[in-house]
Amino acid sequence: MAFQKDFLWGSASAAYQIEGAANIDGKGPSIWDIYSNIPGNTFKNTTGEVAIDFYHKFEEDIALMKEMGLKAYRFSVSWPRVLPKGKGEVNAKGIEFYHKVIDTLIDNGIEPILTVYHWDLPQALQDEYAGWESREIIKDFTNYCILLYKEYGDKVKHWVTLNEQNIFTTLGYLLALHPPKVMDFQRFINVNHIANLANAAAIKEFRKYVPNGLVGPSFAYSPIYAKSEHPEDVLAMENAVELQNYLWMDVYANGEYSPLHINLLKKIGINLDLRDEDIELLKDSRPDFMGVNYYQSTTVTTRERKQDEEEKLTNTVQSEAKNLPTDKLFVNCKNAHAKYTDWGWTIDPIGLQVSIRRITSRYNLPILITENGLGAYDTLEENGEIHDEYRINYLKEHVEAIKSAIEDGAEVLGYCTWSFQDLFSWLNGYAKRYGFVYVDRDEESEKELKRYKKDSFYWYKNVIESNGEKI
Repeated sequence: MAFQKDFLWGSASAAYQIEGAANIDGKGPSIWDIYSNIPGNTFKNTTGEVAIDFYHKFEEDIALMKEMGLKAYRFSVSWPRVLPKGKGEVNAKGIEFYHKVIDTLIDNGIEPILTVYHWDLPQALQDEYAGWESREIIKDFTNYCILLYKEYGDKVKHWVTLNEQNIFTTLGYLLALHPPKVMDFQRFINVNHIANLANAAAIKEFRKYVPNGLVGPSFAYSPIYAKSEHPEDVLAMENAVELQNYLWMDVYANGEYSPLHINLLKKIGINLDLRDEDIELLKDSRPDFMGVNYYQSTTVTTRERKQDEEEKLTNTVQSEAKNLPTDKLFVNCKNAHAKYTDWGWTIDPIGLQVSIRRITSRYNLPILITENGLGAYDTLEENGEIHDEYRINYLKEHVEAIKSAIEDGAEVLGYCTWSFQDLFSWLNGYAKRYGFVYVDRDEESEKELKRYKKDSFYWYKNVIESNGEKI
């Protein structure tokens, strides 16, 4: 059997996207509470103020997880729910909420996987020192981590430090699609380096407080292909791999930036503020696993060779950023051999096998698939059924890709789909559905937030029961 007996068949979510309860029980505002309430920042001005109300419905949702037979559930803690100002006074009701979630999961035989940071930075820290742009955040983030380690470390074995650092830094500071809505490559690199230091500090402290646990970051990985065999396309691919993947993962796994990264950044006019104390900290923070969020592959060419036009989508918010410094080295382009989702993402299950093999070969770390799923339009029938065979086909092909990668020699700890329930999508409102469980709400109304099981719910139940042998 390809999948070990304790393989973590799971699913995933993020606090802001599911919890709601944005202003009750002592929770402070996050940057997303503020940002999503500014008209034009999200699709149809939707917010996570109510989301799917997991805060009040977590027992109902976990009962559905038990019915499915889910082995693991990855969720995030809302930083401002436990520390309303990001530091200082602790909110006891917030701490207790996550104890209840964790205990309920464990009581139902579900392994909790705790994500420390999934983008909801306390607004107080953004106001005080510009959040991730200040090294001051390293201390505050580390103290936040220690609080969670002390509270939940005896219950939770698997921990994710930062979710998709490459995404929240790129969209927040380069493409102006996430808060604080900046377009500045140097600031993006500065923020990213500070986040690397915070991640390293978090892992270093983890060893003291949760010595029997496993910890790692979760990276949004896309294998990068050359548009053609033309040498210029191949060089563009090599440049993109270094600056879109290894710039992060080499630091995570090896504790250092390569000379190639530093010199490629210099070539486009960007400097890295790397200090002696940074080098020492980064070297002391190798993770136990590499968390991988996989959705799509990326294809690149050179600026001069690009021919296809950028697609304008009406179902999402799109960046207005133009002429990035990296355009001198590579630009993204269409893959003529791939299918695409309604939101313009490639569908490439073989790319997941490629990803797992490349990460295994380069870093020799176990891999935890922390996200993978299909965002699609779903239809709730009059009889309460949702027939999402397109999602089943997508997930089936990706499970097969994981199986093939394991047979190739990779170590994969588990597979967390995105997501268990439908949820608020950062830039796409509520129309872009990912879940096994349909939540009846839309951009205009929360309705009753009633839950319905989709066909994919029963499919994944069978996959789990057979440990991946019946897909």
